Amino acid sequence: MNVQTLIIGAGPAGLTTAYELTKAGRSVAIVERDPVYVGGISRTVNYKGYRFDIGGHRFFSKSAEVEAWWTEIMGDELLVRPRSSRIYYNGKLFDYPLRAADALTKLGPVEALRCVLSYGWARIRPYQNVVSFEQWVVNKFGRRLFEIFFKTYTEKVWGMDCADISADWAAQRIKGLDLYTAIIQSLGLGKTPAEGEGVIKTLINSFRYPRLGPGLMWERARDKILAQGGQVMMGSSITAISQHAETGKWVAIVTDAEGKETKVTADHLVSTAAINELVRMLGVDDEPAVAAASAGLRYRDFLIVGLILRGKESFDDNWIYIHDPSVKVGRIQNFKSWSPDMVPDPDTACYGMEYFCNAGDETWDMSDADLIARAKREIGQLGLASPEDIVDGAVVRQPKAYPVYDDTYKINVDTITEGLESRFTNLHLAGRNGMHKYNNQDHAMMTGMLTARNIMAGRKAFDVWGVNEDADYHEGGAAGADKIEERLVPRRIA
Repeated sequence: MNVQTLIIGAGPAGLTTAYELTKAGRSVAIVERDPVYVGGISRTVNYKGYRFDIGGHRFFSKSAEVEAWWTEIMGDELLVRPRSSRIYYNGKLFDYPLRAADALTKLGPVEALRCVLSYGWARIRPYQNVVSFEQWVVNKFGRRLFEIFFKTYTEKVWGMDCADISADWAAQRIKGLDLYTAIIQSLGLGKTPAEGEGVIKTLINSFRYPRLGPGLMWERARDKILAQGGQVMMGSSITAISQHAETGKWVAIVTDAEGKETKVTADHLVSTAAINELVRMLGVDDEPAVAAASAGLRYRDFLIVGLILRGKESFDDNWIYIHDPSVKVGRIQNFKSWSPDMVPDPDTACYGMEYFCNAGDETWDMSDADLIARAKREIGQLGLASPEDIVDGAVVRQPKAYPVYDDTYKINVDTITEGLESRFTNLHLAGRNGMHKYNNQDHAMMTGMLTARNIMAGRKAFDVWGVNEDADYHEGGAAGADKIEERLVPRRIA
C-alpha cells in the first residue's frame, strides 16, 4: 500500500489530521491499535447499550475553527447541555466553582469558625517563600479550607503530595475567590456580589455534547475519512518501520490481530502515539541520551467503573468531585446528565466511578469483579446510591491518560525531539501523548489541523508546538474566541 501520509493513532489529533488531508484529496492510512473504538481517550465505550465517556469531555472551545469543525462533522447531533458539578465533602455537596458563602454555610458554624480562624492565622503568619501548591493555597484560604477542598482530590488525581506540587499551577487554576470579602458579606456587611463574582475561575454554564457521547464525533469523522478515500486499519500495530535514507520514504509493516502483515509506504509519518513508544518503534533508543529521556517521561493512568442502577439518578450533576479520603474514588460521572441517550433505559441510572492510578499498582491490577465491588461499596458509603440497586457494572482502563509534568519532563521532551529531528525527515508529532502535553481535546485537534497544513504546504509553515503557549486555563470566556490556551498540570518542585 502506498499513501502520502501514514498516521499512528485514531485519536482526536490523528483523525483531525486525516480528515483535513483527505478533504484536500490527499491519500492517508491510519493505524489504530484498538480493534473496535476510535477516539483514544475521547472514545465512548458501549456496554449493553450504556455508554461510558472516558473522563468527561465538554465540547467547548475558544477556537472558532474548532467549534466550526465540530458542527461540520456532527450537525444537529450535537446537543446543548447545562454544566453542573459539585464537590462532595463530609456527606454534603458544595457548589463548584467553590462559592465561599455556600461553603461556609454548609460546613456549619463550628467548622466555619475554624476555617475563618485558620484563614486569619494564615493572613497573620503567611509563608514567605511560597514554592508549593500547599503553601500557596494555605496563604490564600487558610490551612483548614486547604485540607477540606484542595488536598484530598488533588493528591488522588496526581499521586503527589501537595507539598511537592509547584505553586505556579495553583496560581493559574485558582482565581477569583476573595475569602475576606465573602466573610464580610456573610455578616451582612460590605457590597453584595454581582452574579458570577466570588467564584474560583468562572467556568462555562453550558456546552455542546454529542448525543451518544464524544466517541460518536470520532466515529463520524472516521466515516467521513473513509468516504473521502482514506484508510483506517483497526486492531493493528506497526511492527517495523524505517525511513529510506535516499528517497525519504517511510516504510512500515502493519500487523493486524490475526498476524497478517501489510507493507505501507508513505511520504510523511504523523505520530500521536506516546512519544516514548515512538522512540522504541523507530529504534532511536540506541542513543543513550534519548533512551534516558524516554525512560524519564512519566504518566498518570486512569480507570472508570461504570455502574448501572435501577431507578432514577440521585443527583443531576455531570460529575461530582469526591473530597473524602476514606474512599479511593476521585470523581463520579452521571452519564445521563451528559446526554439522556447515553442511558438506554430511562428507568435506570448509570454512574462512572473514576479512579486515578499508576499501571501496575494495586488499583490498576485489581480484577474487574473486585473493582466493581469496591465501586459499589464506596458509592454506598458516600450515600450517593444504594448498592442493592446496582444491577451491573463494567470496567474501562485508560493507560497513559495524563502526561506528567515533573521537573525533568521538558528537557526530556526536548532531548527526544532533537534526537528525532536529527535522524528523520517528514516526521510530525501531534496530540496529547504524541507531544507529551496535557492537551484538551480541542488543543489536540488544533495540533492535527496545523500538522495537516504543514504537510500540504511541504514545509513547517505552522508551529505545532506553539499551540497552548499562553499557559492560561481554557474554560473561562466565550466559545469561539480566537485563541486556544494551555491546560496546566501540576509540576513537581525542582
